[in-house]
Amino acid sequence: MANTVLEVKQLCKTFAQRTVVDHVSFQVHVGQTIGLLGPNGAGKSTTVNMICGLLKADQGEVLLAGESMFATNNKAKSLLGLVPQDLALIDDISARENLKLFGALYGLSGGILRQRCDIVLDMVGLTERAKDKPASFSGGMKRRLNIAAALIHDPQLLILDEPTVGIDPQSRNAIFETLEILKSQGRALIYTSHYMEEVERLADHIVIMDHGKVIANETPAELLRRLPAQAALHVCLQGPISPFILEQLKQQMGVTELALADANKTLEIALQTQESALPVLNFLRQVAGEITHFSTAKSKLEDVFLSLTGRSLRD
Repeated sequence: MANTVLEVKQLCKTFAQRTVVDHVSFQVHVGQTIGLLGPNGAGKSTTVNMICGLLKADQGEVLLAGESMFATNNKAKSLLGLVPQDLALIDDISARENLKLFGALYGLSGGILRQRCDIVLDMVGLTERAKDKPASFSGGMKRRLNIAAALIHDPQLLILDEPTVGIDPQSRNAIFETLEILKSQGRALIYTSHYMEEVERLADHIVIMDHGKVIANETPAELLRRLPAQAALHVCLQGPISPFILEQLKQQMGVTELALADANKTLEIALQTQESALPVLNFLRQVAGEITHFSTAKSKLEDVFLSLTGRSLRD
C-alpha cells in the first residue's frame, strides 16, 4: 500500500530454545498511531528491538518505507526515530548540544542541523531552556528532550517505549499534545505503555501481544466489541428487589449479566451497549420502587486487555 510506512512480517526470535516472538506481523500507515500492548514477557521489547534493527530476527522481515531494516545499509534506519524508556541524554552538556550530537549521528550539520534543533526544541516546549544542561531539568523536561532527540532527523516513524514513566500530569499532557501534532503532520507512531488510558487517547489501532504472539490487531472500537458487555449500570434502590422483578430484569433487552449486593438493594447490571441503560432504568422505576442513586460506565481498553490476557500477575 502506498501509505504503508512500516511492514512487520512474520518476525520470530528464540532465546535458549524459548520462543519469545512467534510470527508477529502488523503494519503502520501514514498518520497512524499503533498502541503496542502486552503483559510483562509478552515479547513487545524484543519485537521493538528487531524493528529498530538493534536485534537480529531469526525469521521474518521488517520494511520501512519499502526498505529492509535488516539490510547492510542504514537507509531504512534513518527513517526511524526511537524514544527509549531509559533516557538517552548526556547530563553535563546543554539541551541544544545534546540535539546537535544526535543530529550529527544522522549526518546533519551546519544550517540544517541548527534549523532542526530549533524546530524540535519548539515542538517539545524547551526553546527557553536550550542552553541549560539536562542535569538541571525535571523528569518531564528530560522526557520531552528525549523525544526531541528522536525527532532531530525528521523520521517517518517514531517508536516510543513507555515515554511518560515517572512524570507529572502536566508533562504527560504536553507529550500527548506533541504526539497529536506529529500525527496530524502525517507521522506514523508506535506507542508502548502500561497506562491503558494513554493508549485509549492516542491510538487509532491497537496490537496486543501475549506469549510472543499477536492476539489482537484491531481498532479500539473493534476490540471493545469483543466484550459481552459494552457498558455497566450501577443502581441503588430504596428497598430490596423481589426475585420476580429480578427475573423480569434479566429479560430486558441489552442486559447481559446481573449481580446483587447490600441486602438486594444494589444492582450491578452489565449491558450490551450504553444505549441500553435508559430503558433499563425506566423499567426499574416502574416496577422496583424509588431509585436513590445510579451511575453508568463504558467498557474500557483495560477491560478488553484483561479479558484477552488474563488477570494473573506476570513476572
